[in-house]
Amino acid sequence: MSYKVSLPLFEGPFDLLVYLIENARMNIYDIQISEITEQYLAYLEKMQEQDVAVAADFMVLAATLIDIKARMILPRNQDLPPDEAEPDPRSELVERLLEYKRYKELAAVLGERAEKNALIYEKPQEDISAYLENPDIYLSLTVENFMSAFELFLQKERRVAEVKAHYQRIEREKASIESRIVYIRDRLQRALRNGLKKLSLRDLIPNKKDKYDVIVTFASLLQMMKEHLADAEQRTTYGEIFVKPQSRARKEAEDVQ
Repeated sequence: MSYKVSLPLFEGPFDLLVYLIENARMNIYDIQISEITEQYLAYLEKMQEQDVAVAADFMVLAATLIDIKARMILPRNQDLPPDEAEPDPRSELVERLLEYKRYKELAAVLGERAEKNALIYEKPQEDISAYLENPDIYLSLTVENFMSAFELFLQKERRVAEVKAHYQRIEREKASIESRIVYIRDRLQRALRNGLKKLSLRDLIPNKKDKYDVIVTFASLLQMMKEHLADAEQRTTYGEIFVKPQSRARKEAEDVQ
């Protein structure tokens, strides 16, 4: 059985080098060049084994590490004064690593800000010069003119209130007609159960002295005749009006019995 090793992806050679140094918990100012170089070259070999394209800059850094490693092995001249001593071969690499880390941290901060700014929606700027250039307009009114305008306002409010009251009254009447139909049907069914086939319209008006109640009852009867729930008969002009249920309503009363 063959095994595959998944290698982490790095943005560049310095990204890999920083990862190796931090993973080994080394001080970036005191890099163990020999150990880091071996790890770096081993990683490049794994990339080549997995047919991963190795960029040229990875190879350049590998050569730089090997060069630094070679110079670290060579003996130094101890007889030179301190101001003329040979510089540490790692110093240039350390400076480049520190600069890379600074840029990487700044790039991370900018990336976070870009994500936050992507959630912010700005309103396009509008031209408001027309409002800034025109002076404010002040009304010049006398007390009489103001009182007249206020009286017109009150009249308009009264008319609106009257219209609202009218529509509210119509809604109340509609509800009253529906409830009165239920009342009339109940009276007719009870009359049938008691052997009476019809009732006088007067007997179906709860409050005969109230004109509104008389009108609602008469309107309810007309609606019942339209819906084939009741019949009405008047044998003489201005005579008594008798109400009786139609066949469907009579059948319902008989079923109740």
